Amino acid sequence: MTLSPEVERRARRVALENAIAHEGSAQAGPVVSRLLATDPTLRPLAGELRDLVSNVVAEIRSLPVAELEDRLTALGGPEPERPRAARSDEAVFPELSGAVPGGVVLRMAPFPSGALHIGSGRMLFVNEYYRQRYRGKLILVFDDTVGTEKKRVETEFFDLILGDLELAGIRPDAVYYKSDRIANHYPWARRVIEKGAAYVCHCPPDQLRENRAHGVACPERSQSITETLEAWDGMLGNRYGPGEAVLRLRTDLQDPDPAFRDRVLFRISDLDHPRVGHRYRVWPLLEFSWAVDDIELGVTHIVRGKDLVIEDRMQQYIWDLLGIRGPPFLHWGILRVREAKVSKSKSYAEVKGGLYDGWADPRTWSLRSLDRRGISMDAVREFTLSFGLSLADIEVPAETLYAENRQRIDATTFRRSFVYDPVRVEVDGFPMDLTEVTLPNHPDRPELGTRRVPAGPHFYLAHRDLVPRAGAEVRLKDLANVRLPESIPPPGGTLRAEFTSRANQKLARLQWVGASAAFPVDVLEVDGRHGSGMGEASLADAHPADTYQFERVGFVRVERDWAPGTAPLRVVYGHP
Repeated sequence: MTLSPEVERRARRVALENAIAHEGSAQAGPVVSRLLATDPTLRPLAGELRDLVSNVVAEIRSLPVAELEDRLTALGGPEPERPRAARSDEAVFPELSGAVPGGVVLRMAPFPSGALHIGSGRMLFVNEYYRQRYRGKLILVFDDTVGTEKKRVETEFFDLILGDLELAGIRPDAVYYKSDRIANHYPWARRVIEKGAAYVCHCPPDQLRENRAHGVACPERSQSITETLEAWDGMLGNRYGPGEAVLRLRTDLQDPDPAFRDRVLFRISDLDHPRVGHRYRVWPLLEFSWAVDDIELGVTHIVRGKDLVIEDRMQQYIWDLLGIRGPPFLHWGILRVREAKVSKSKSYAEVKGGLYDGWADPRTWSLRSLDRRGISMDAVREFTLSFGLSLADIEVPAETLYAENRQRIDATTFRRSFVYDPVRVEVDGFPMDLTEVTLPNHPDRPELGTRRVPAGPHFYLAHRDLVPRAGAEVRLKDLANVRLPESIPPPGGTLRAEFTSRANQKLARLQWVGASAAFPVDVLEVDGRHGSGMGEASLADAHPADTYQFERVGFVRVERDWAPGTAPLRVVYGHP
């Protein structure tokens, strides 16, 4: 998909307005946020939109204000204020079939193998949305069946997930553990067997899969009910070892979906479970356990991803077999954030191996990692709900989430100066009355006050800003103009520049930090790398969990465990 000429015109118009409001220094982030907020059809194109806006901002950044005003006039002047697009809940979120206000019971069912992440958002916020809409209940059921050698249940993840729910502002009405309910499933298995609908299979796992793929019956499929009950009692009585017997459901061996052919209901495992140890050896597979628990726990509606349709079929098959009317299903499609390569198993390995900085490492894209970056759960909630319950799989750029967060924090976030990989710049002839200047804490919010900032004649400038401008005259943003030498040293080096004038000319504007009282900063990037630079003196007075916008860099959040006043200031990069 490509952006229409009308969108390109709007982007240029809004960018020019932003540049005029900030004395020529347009900021791409607020422009993108405004466009997305007033036209939700642009959400899937947020990445392309940001590229367009960034190009426009780069084009107009060094123009004098008079020329910016002329260009905006040519486009029709400032754009009339557009209201933020509202979400039509009824249109985006369908009614729950047969739902009675006050009588709805929904459930969340995470497997405790890691922290909840951005991909868990729909499970959390969609179910919570329906709970509030119908004044119902939302229960949390840990799907802690015994797992496998590669996918183990671990005690720490129970508290981890409960903490994630608290962070997201969701309080379940009740909490259950599947491992506490294993014995409840055995009578149901016997009822299925007594219907002649299940048998105990002794095929090795590889043979079982092969037979299923080709629609071939295993020898035990012809068992009588009596024979199956005897073998089932043998499974419960420790007659068989792991892999020697499974209870399978009799379905059509020619079913178009091979996965639905005689699916396994129970298996044997000797793995130690962190909550119940070796109390049970015969464990239900998840779909059978849900056929039981959704009835016994009183769930009235099941809202979950469409990737679980095989579980839907299994549950419905068992309910129909036993003459039970189960709750209806409602599904959503997969929602992916393009930059978020979410994998709980990979994150587990990297966290346990020490490569990741715990479950709040930005590379996990966990909810706690987003919080660490200063991305609010309100933004994550609105981002998630904005896509409704469409069955279509959706992939959107992270900018869509960032724009949602930016709208929440931009107006109250203090600006601060910071430069990556600094080069020390000593300016000859610099006016002595500019050794300290007063700058606003926010360019658009005078009520947020000002701060005194040490300035020249010695500065830190970003190496990446200097290299393409060697020998050129540039403007130190909001301060003065200087001419750079032809040779630029590497980061950590020193160069001499020459003061040229104070006039606000059509020059490239560079971010600067006064060197006389600069404070070192360590930045944890989204990809896990650490960047370093120098920030303005006031950053020494930051507090843990403070959020700032580093001008021309992006929003950052101070680490919660940073000791105030100690160098370097440790922050985590949030987004542009």
